[in-house]
Amino acid sequence: MIKVAIAGAAGRMGQAIIREMECLDDMMLVAALVSERSRLVGKDAGEMAGVRALSVPVSSGAIEGAFDVMVDFSRPDALRENLEICKRQGAGIVVGTTGLNDSQNQSMAEAAKQIPVLYAANTSIGINLCVSLVEMAARVLGEASDIEIIEAHHRHKVDAPSGTAILLGEAAAMARDQDLAACGIFSREGYTGERPAGSIGFSTIRGGDIAGEHTVMFIGESERIEITHRTTDRKIFARGALKAAGWLSGQKSGLYTMRDALNLD
Repeated sequence: MIKVAIAGAAGRMGQAIIREMECLDDMMLVAALVSERSRLVGKDAGEMAGVRALSVPVSSGAIEGAFDVMVDFSRPDALRENLEICKRQGAGIVVGTTGLNDSQNQSMAEAAKQIPVLYAANTSIGINLCVSLVEMAARVLGEASDIEIIEAHHRHKVDAPSGTAILLGEAAAMARDQDLAACGIFSREGYTGERPAGSIGFSTIRGGDIAGEHTVMFIGESERIEITHRTTDRKIFARGALKAAGWLSGQKSGLYTMRDALNLD
């Protein structure tokens, strides 16, 4: 039985993971962490997520008892503390939080010297398959095709472009031996001039309750290839996150991705 702690348990993803864990017989929830400002502190984590009572109180402090892996869908500013908790426990951590800065990415890399860390901008199995398809298309088409990435999410998402859009852009850039930081175009306004050769453009849509949509367009002369992934329910992210957690619980220290967990390399 794999003992799981969830950070960001009160959020959309945290609650979805609790609900999906109810369908598994090889995992159990042992801790549910939320912000100290949350009004849900002290409530039962299962009832909070809309399932049966699990006798796991929602907490904002230290985790009492042992756990094998943490699944973190909280906020970037909580990452360092969550990494420290996992290091003290000798437990792995699946990080699904996006919008991380260089310092927070470095914190993950440092923690990975002591514990297994899996960073996933998107835990959907389907989107990670799309990443592989994008790499293949970019490698074959090269700079003969212009690349545009369009992403859409709900009105409450706070970072843009999405971590998944960046992941797709990095896959395309790497396949063309480029650096996304140098070739990515993240906004266009006013007189922009012609499109720079080899650039990768991003467009962002925010509204309603869109769970997540991503399209990578390879636009060439007289033809266009589109690779699209649409999400209709967050449970696909929860399932992927739990699959990653199960895989990570048996790994040595190191920095991993969903591609490792899904054996896509």
